[in-house]
Amino acid sequence: MTVKERERQSTAAAATRRAGPGREALFAVGGAVLAAAILAIFGLTLPANSYLLFSGFLLFLFTTQSLAWNLVGGYGGQTSFGHATFYGIGAYTTALLQENAGLHPVLALLAGALGAAVFSVIWGYPLFRLRGFYFAIATIGIAEATRLVALSPLRELTGGASGFRMSTAGAGGRTSQYMTALALVLATFLTSYWVRNSKLGLGLFALNMDPEAAETLGVDTTRLKAISLALSAFIVGLTGGIYARAFLYINPNDVFAFSVSIAMVLMSVIGGVGTLIGPILGAIIYVVIQDQLGAAQITFRGQTFQFRDVQLGLYGLLLALIILFEPAGLVGLFQRVAGRFRRRGGTQAVAEQQALLRNETGDE
Repeated sequence: MTVKERERQSTAAAATRRAGPGREALFAVGGAVLAAAILAIFGLTLPANSYLLFSGFLLFLFTTQSLAWNLVGGYGGQTSFGHATFYGIGAYTTALLQENAGLHPVLALLAGALGAAVFSVIWGYPLFRLRGFYFAIATIGIAEATRLVALSPLRELTGGASGFRMSTAGAGGRTSQYMTALALVLATFLTSYWVRNSKLGLGLFALNMDPEAAETLGVDTTRLKAISLALSAFIVGLTGGIYARAFLYINPNDVFAFSVSIAMVLMSVIGGVGTLIGPILGAIIYVVIQDQLGAAQITFRGQTFQFRDVQLGLYGLLLALIILFEPAGLVGLFQRVAGRFRRRGGTQAVAEQQALLRNETGDE
């Protein structure tokens, strides 16, 4: 290889590095918008009572929740098992403001999300002094306390164990619900991408890697935790409000359930915590499991159990197995497999170049 050829290759490599972030943004944003457009067109072609519309609606809601949890648990390393709190607050605030106060459905939805964000900051600041296992346990306690308050002291508002029913006003059909959830998951993905590549994201990753070092470098870790948790809570609160408007019935034992929080954690862990695409992959896997096994029966030592009765234990077991054997999730697995192929291809290319060089030397 001549000197000029080396210079041309170096110049091309430098140009590629400079263009990399721009191309990455174009690929991520453009790909997300294109995928959303295709899904929107697909949804419009389906009949209003199609089961695919309903399945798509649930998939988009779960994906949104997974992406939102990843902002806190993935980017910032704050493992929360209490995100059901925000889901329930968003659902109940939306329902109560729309039904009892006569607020416009969209305004009620935004108010519910804002209420979830405010509540996250209120209980978040005292808990931010805790780390790791202690923070996770504390979030479980907050979520359970909120559920119990909604069940008993506030039962006049929430309906207690009987739940709260809504009128059909503003509910919309399955097509509009599908489109609303699709728009939300697109907005959440773009927000997640922006956070990942922003100063906020860099601070969160620094916080995740080494909190003490981040504080030493002047990073306001408490502020970062509050912002990421509030943003995550706002998005999850939106999903709660959309759920309430779609099903027209909410119950504290459903919307504040521990299984709701576990699902958000599980989806992110399955796909790959801290990655951009991982929560989406995890949500797809989770929805497929729910769809295929939701009505399944499990027989053990002569006793028959419904899947929904033991799903929390099974999800906990699955979560533990993934953390033990594949902590990077599906994204990490794909990257490892792809790396092996690249190394194999690189080794083969080097061998071919060496053989070619030997042939050229022999010819001379």
